[in-house]
Amino acid sequence: MSTESPTPDAPSSGGSVDEVKQLGLVAAVASLGYVFWIVGGMEMIERLAYYGVKAVATLYAKDPVSKGGLGVTMTEFGNILTLWALVQSVLPVFTGGLSDRFGYKETIAASTVVKIIGYLTMATFPTFGGFFAGAMLLAAGTAIFKPGIQGTLVKSTTRETSSIAWGIFYQTVNIGGFLGPLLAGLMRKLEWRYVFLACAAIISLNFVMLLLYKEPGKAERLAKAAEDRAAGRVQAPLWRTSLLELARPQVWVYLLIFSGFWFMFNALFDVLPAHLEDWVDTRGVVRDLFGGQPVSNAFVQFFVVMNKDGSEILPEGMLNLNSGLIMITCFGFAWLSGLMRATTSMVVGTLLASASLFLIGAATAGWAALAAIAVFSVGEMLSSPKFSEFVGNLAPDDKKAMYLGFSQIPLAIGWTLEGKIGPMLYDHYASKEAFARTALQARGLTEAQVTAIPQGEAFTKLVAATGHEPWQVTAELAASHDIGMVWNLMGVVGIVSAVGIYLYGRWIRTLVAR
Repeated sequence: MSTESPTPDAPSSGGSVDEVKQLGLVAAVASLGYVFWIVGGMEMIERLAYYGVKAVATLYAKDPVSKGGLGVTMTEFGNILTLWALVQSVLPVFTGGLSDRFGYKETIAASTVVKIIGYLTMATFPTFGGFFAGAMLLAAGTAIFKPGIQGTLVKSTTRETSSIAWGIFYQTVNIGGFLGPLLAGLMRKLEWRYVFLACAAIISLNFVMLLLYKEPGKAERLAKAAEDRAAGRVQAPLWRTSLLELARPQVWVYLLIFSGFWFMFNALFDVLPAHLEDWVDTRGVVRDLFGGQPVSNAFVQFFVVMNKDGSEILPEGMLNLNSGLIMITCFGFAWLSGLMRATTSMVVGTLLASASLFLIGAATAGWAALAAIAVFSVGEMLSSPKFSEFVGNLAPDDKKAMYLGFSQIPLAIGWTLEGKIGPMLYDHYASKEAFARTALQARGLTEAQVTAIPQGEAFTKLVAATGHEPWQVTAELAASHDIGMVWNLMGVVGIVSAVGIYLYGRWIRTLVAR
């Protein structure tokens, strides 16, 4: 396996991003201890519950009240996403230090309690305000959870195994990301609140995992704290320490550049479900895979995530190809990315993700959407784990969780902007609900009559007014609007981000040469 080009040393406190030769695949896997696998299991459980909600949140928001949804526009839902992104992404910048100072196990346990309360709030209060409150609790719990988990991962691996370890970790947790939408697809066909209740039950399993968890380096952390107390040394406020570390140019420039990738990534979960539900015809995929007939087998309907009559694949089933591919193949792409410079792997991955967005906007056929999701998944595997690995290696030994908290900053920027801009762009360029309302007025309904139609029910009214099949009406609306524009704009963001990562890599190598 080739060695990547070096990058600058971290400060004297011990962190370094110098590249080291990675062990082979078999040797690297064999060297991973039980703590690594316990952490992977905990993250898998947390992601199962999290994506059980996240995969269907957009669909829940735009579903009409008469069907148990929130009955809001994508723009209104974007207001929740924006604050969700800010809380979940910015808070780890400061809660990461809490994990370093007070213990990983303690903060993981506290986060699990907060997340349970969040899911139960969503289930108990099926309103815009109830979902908003639950989302904020879920965001806070996730922010507390992440640094302790990722800090444990860094401390339980070596520099020689980091590429494989991060890749396997990413692959393991995507088992949860794969199972979550399956669970949600089943539960929401019964009743929306069952999705949230099931997720609360699942995240509770992490209390069992905590009984098996042992924090690596805990003895050293406690000894250092005792030494500081005996010497009368007072620890600097966490916010001040965090800001000092963030002031390093190699850190903040890198974090800023990578924000474009997270803009694209979150569009996949925030906006793509609406696009799949509104515009993508999956009947051809079902016909090709299952012999031209609707699927009646309950297991197949569950595993593929199909509608009740087995004639179409639901959006969360289509999107689940992302987690499924990562779950099966990520260790191979982790090995492949280990053959490249870190920045090269991230540039290639970001460009592939960008290409997938252009493909989403170019066609509404089910197979085209699946191809786009597959291309995005490869790009994600080449870029996202490498990003976390790079930040973890950059961190000083006593600030691993803090730096991995910093890794949420690009997510904060990218997801916050996407959470606000993405749904607004979709409402402007691609909302089938909005287009249906315009079409109804063109057919003679007054503005007052159209306004009186509950949110989420205009397309059903249009189908009834035309007397045509729903997919025929959908095709007519798609042909008269540029629904791909929203994805073209997002794809451009990815290209700009890839160029920034490439230039950053050249800058870093110039600094080393000095």
